[in-house]
Amino acid sequence: MSEHAIEFLQEWIGEKVHCQPSLDRIEEQAETLAKECTAKAAEAGIPLEDIQEEVGDIQELIASRLEEAAEADQDEKNSDKPAQ
Repeated sequence: MSEHAIEFLQEWIGEKVHCQPSLDRIEEQAETLAKECTAKAAEAGIPLEDIQEEVGDIQELIASRLEEAAEADQDEKNSDKPAQ
């Protein structure tokens, strides 16, 4: 994968992938974001094949990042609760 494609994907995910309130929404949001990412990559002259070669399925990658963000958010909320 080209350095340009790697930089694009890292920046795009950092800007667009945020915590979702439920796992059902994560799959839906991952699908939407994967389509958007593919379109933006094409606009930037980055073939989808270049990205897939490095990361595989973009939707799965985005879903994984959304799940990680949701877990981190939940962990943060749990740590903010006072001990009983």
